[in-house]
Amino acid sequence: MFAKAVAVSLLTLASASVFAAECSVTVESTDQMSYTSKEFTVDKSCKEFTVKLTHSGKLPKNVMGHNLVISKTADMQAIASEGMTQGIDKGYLKEDNANIIAHTAMIGAPEKETEVKFDTSKLEAGGDYSFFCTFPGHISMMKGKVIVK
Repeated sequence: MFAKAVAVSLLTLASASVFAAECSVTVESTDQMSYTSKEFTVDKSCKEFTVKLTHSGKLPKNVMGHNLVISKTADMQAIASEGMTQGIDKGYLKEDNANIIAHTAMIGAPEKETEVKFDTSKLEAGGDYSFFCTFPGHISMMKGKVIVK
């Protein structure tokens, strides 16, 4: 009887972990001005979500720096344009821009990774969100979709 109860408990634990939402993602950036991911999904059952940005390139951030910014798709170009006036020390981001949902630091060799954690209550299921890089000119190639479900 005890063995059966233990087996049922273990099976329950195993199935619960299979259905648990993934509350983080890793996106890689390269010296070829690209992200290796074109989209990622944020599950609203996660209260907090973590985006880890890695850099596999060898160029420094003043030459080929990358960050990852999340906003509504309609706001991304304005955020990037405004950010160009802020310079690399501010990550090409205006600090008090309320349209920025989350953003990582700007990285490039030798920095290999950074991450940001944010409250998912800032996102609406089915909303139109994107991620992008604000280093000048990079938004043309470095962007993707954030799917919220």
